[in-house]
Amino acid sequence: MANYSIKDLEHLSGIKAHTLRIWEQRYNLINPKRTETNIRFYDQDDLKLILNVSLLKDNGIKISKIAEMTREQLNEAIINISDNSTNFADQIYALTLCMIDLDEQRFEKIINSNTLKHGFERTMMNLVIPFLSKIGVMWLTDAINPAQEHFISHLVRQKIMVAIDGQQTNVDSSAKKYMLFLPEGELHELILLFANYLIKSRGGRVIYLGQTLPIDDLKMAHEIYEPEYLITVLTGKPLNSTPTEYIEELSNLFPDSEILVSGRQVVGQDLQLPDNVTSLASLNDLITFVEENSTITTP
Repeated sequence: MANYSIKDLEHLSGIKAHTLRIWEQRYNLINPKRTETNIRFYDQDDLKLILNVSLLKDNGIKISKIAEMTREQLNEAIINISDNSTNFADQIYALTLCMIDLDEQRFEKIINSNTLKHGFERTMMNLVIPFLSKIGVMWLTDAINPAQEHFISHLVRQKIMVAIDGQQTNVDSSAKKYMLFLPEGELHELILLFANYLIKSRGGRVIYLGQTLPIDDLKMAHEIYEPEYLITVLTGKPLNSTPTEYIEELSNLFPDSEILVSGRQVVGQDLQLPDNVTSLASLNDLITFVEENSTITTP
């Protein structure tokens, strides 16, 4: 089980370390453990408690009242907020707790209720994608283990696949063609998979080639499909090359296609991109690009 410093708790909950220390002393809210060398640390139960406290506090409940709650009362209050709140920030906290507890039933309820209220696309853009970004931070700080990350990724992937399966298939034959793929060795496909949904919902024709695609296989598919646009996401470094080298290789291999790239290795990295390569900083940038190049009116 992961261990956290008080700075980790601050970073993950948004509550200042100074405030957490005051709550420890005044309300005995959490009790730090100590290593054999007398270094203070907190465990996953402490993280979950602080996330709960943060959510309740953001919804107007005083810390003095929270400190008096039993664990059962605390859980009941959290469920009540997540069931009734229309605030996406509250829902992100609730999903985080679902991940920590591996609670699939609760996850399904939150996603399904938001989809009914807001529609699938808005739920993804305002709830699920920010939640995945938070998971990324927690992963980098060892706040979650691989099982928890895989659990959530699998559930989100299921939701996107169901939404894609429900899309209309009678696409205009004159619509622009997109080919979506990830570099060889790249496995993080949720953003690319949702991009598939976004493009199809705006009338684009999509070939989805998925994870870890060797460059020779990409060349073969490109020759057959002849897409106007290639889209890829570089979360990690491409196999056997730098991001710049990989992008230049794509540019040279496919000079007649416009190549759209995104991901941590691209966005904010100040890369010098070839003329036929465009960086997408966000999914909103992708939506704008697709709508500007669409042959149909956005529904």
